[in-house]
Amino acid sequence: MLRSLYSGVSGMRGFQTKLDVIGNNIANVNTIGFKSGRVMFQDILSQTVSGVTAPNGADSGGVNAKQIGLGSTISAVDTVHTQGSAMTTNVATDLRIAGDGFFVVQDATGAQYLTRSGNFTLDANRNLVNAEGLRVTSVGGEPITLEAEVTAFTIAQDGTIMTTVNGVTGPSDWQIAVTKVSNPNGLEKVGGNLYRATPNSDVEAEDIGEALANDPARGTGAIIAGQLEMSNVDLTSEFTEMIVTQRGFQANSRIITTSDSILEEVVNLKR
Repeated sequence: MLRSLYSGVSGMRGFQTKLDVIGNNIANVNTIGFKSGRVMFQDILSQTVSGVTAPNGADSGGVNAKQIGLGSTISAVDTVHTQGSAMTTNVATDLRIAGDGFFVVQDATGAQYLTRSGNFTLDANRNLVNAEGLRVTSVGGEPITLEAEVTAFTIAQDGTIMTTVNGVTGPSDWQIAVTKVSNPNGLEKVGGNLYRATPNSDVEAEDIGEALANDPARGTGAIIAGQLEMSNVDLTSEFTEMIVTQRGFQANSRIITTSDSILEEVVNLKR
């Protein structure tokens, strides 16, 4: 069978996956805190027809190897963790991280997740929660709950919650946790704008409770209240990549049809 037939199939599979990623990016263009994905390709192991011959002194020169490529495959599907643009909402519980850190939220079992989506609210029990009811974690790893006597509050850039009690405003015991991830691409997406730590993400667990927002050594970033981080999807780039992907898919399909025509000619040789 022709090698080009299988090379075309591998190319079509790769471009189909890339189109899936592009479609997901465009679908999440307005998702708060969403980070776009990208597909990276690599060539498959080549078939060596003849090996390398080293030069033989002054008698003869060297001969290069003859290798035929066997198509392409996907090497990685990366998440691009660049900063999204800011959207001002003037809502006290809407938070944006101006830096590389992640908010920490936890479910009823105590399992912790990371997120860049800061559209938080207070529930009926005055817990600071995200849109799905997961509680926002404070310094020390405890869920944040505002006392009943708190009549107003604001959030400082280092995550400290400034509360007003009996007309007196001052710092509370709560500080929103922001953690740094050594390898953000190693995080696992679990839906709902959440990430789960993996052995390859190397989350600095000991720093989860230390929201040192303006510490350049850790680089978590400052917490900006009244703003949300928008998706970092660039529609211009996505539509351009869609055109390239479509043409690549068409070109690889043409390889298959051409290879099929050649095979048809071979079969017809017996007639």
